Amino acid sequence: MPLALLPHQVIFAAIDFESAGVLPGGTDTPVQIGIAVMRQLAVSPADSFVSYLHTSQPVTWQASQVHGITAAHLASAPQFLSLWPELHSRLSGRLIVAHGAGTEKRFLRAFPLHGFGPWVDTLTLARRFWPGLRDYSLENLIASAQLTTELETTCPGRRFHDALFDSVASLLVLRHLVLHAGLAERPLRQWLPLP
Repeated sequence: MPLALLPHQVIFAAIDFESAGVLPGGTDTPVQIGIAVMRQLAVSPADSFVSYLHTSQPVTWQASQVHGITAAHLASAPQFLSLWPELHSRLSGRLIVAHGAGTEKRFLRAFPLHGFGPWVDTLTLARRFWPGLRDYSLENLIASAQLTTELETTCPGRRFHDALFDSVASLLVLRHLVLHAGLAERPLRQWLPLP
């Protein structure tokens, strides 16, 4: 990914996972994935992808209360690893976006040497370019930027803690920051906090 490009010249792909929650002595596993795409700083709903993910791990009551996903949603869902061709085609060659990217990076380790990136963490960017907020949750950032109506129109029938809804929300936050923090005419390498 050439970091000399301007934001409107880049294809961004936002990814979000919802998880089963952690059981005592266990690890977490993804139960839903959402991917949304932004070209020329416009979110492209036609390029979105969302799927539940089968897991043998039960969804905890606490996790289900957050995202609403139950075992019934996962009964005929594909295995995460079977989605490699889909993920590869949607994420390769794109700048990957996530809000609090640690979870997304951790779950993508299921595909060693996947090569996706570079990454943009909208949580990190919001803290840097939108200082002074008491709450940097995705929901609060969307409300603060007055993007709720656009988000709900783009993802009808969905809500926060749905993987596709959160992916689109991440892109809208990124676009807002680019347009309102003077980043639109600055090359990526000047403002992206890259690892």
